[in-house]
Amino acid sequence: MDEPTPVSPRDGTPRAASVIYRHRIATRLWHWVNALTIFIMIGSGLTILNAHPHLYWGNYGANFDHPWLNLPRWPGWLTIPASYNLAIARRWHLLFALVLGFGLLAFMVASLINRHFQRDLRVRPDELKPHSLLHDLKEHLAFRFHDPANPGAFNIFQKLSYVLVIFILIPLMILTGLTLSPGMDAAWPWLLDLFGGRASARSIHFIAAAGLVVFIIVHLVLVILAGPINEVRSMITGRWTVPEEDA
Repeated sequence: MDEPTPVSPRDGTPRAASVIYRHRIATRLWHWVNALTIFIMIGSGLTILNAHPHLYWGNYGANFDHPWLNLPRWPGWLTIPASYNLAIARRWHLLFALVLGFGLLAFMVASLINRHFQRDLRVRPDELKPHSLLHDLKEHLAFRFHDPANPGAFNIFQKLSYVLVIFILIPLMILTGLTLSPGMDAAWPWLLDLFGGRASARSIHFIAAAGLVVFIIVHLVLVILAGPINEVRSMITGRWTVPEEDA
């Protein structure tokens, strides 16, 4: 379906839609690879968690220890595979953990080369001032997600959430996942010291994964509110049509 031609607010005459190049190919590739990767890792991770749905702090964690969190067993329609099969779930989880880890490394290298981090994700001190944060919050509550003066720029909440995911949550998931491997513990025993034991690493792994799920839910809601056709198309082609009120 063709998009309506924007109309000038002054004289009512049609004007050309403003289209900007917003997402470089490295960002787009990483986005869609991650969409599949995270989907499979969450599903297979829930199957693994069903084997022992209790979380602990420290070096151990077994049936006779006192967990800090008891979780329900997840239904088959949320898990991969749908029927309980711990061996297959672990294979899927480990395979896509490699995709996640090397994908993050490739994206970081590409983003340093094309200056995506410096240009789009750098958080400036003025953006963290209370009045700036309050202004952006009010704009979000009014469903205005882009600055009309610079519609291609990321707002502060986008920057903070992407920084959280790229530099904290995903690295935490990777490192704690390595800590859960006995082979990696033998090669890199400092991982156990870093996270306070294997049981603690498992808890942190779950917390980071839960944080990523929350990010995905909020991200999808905001994509729908901002205009899903325009947003998804921009992540496929890289080109984004500036909303009419901003054009």
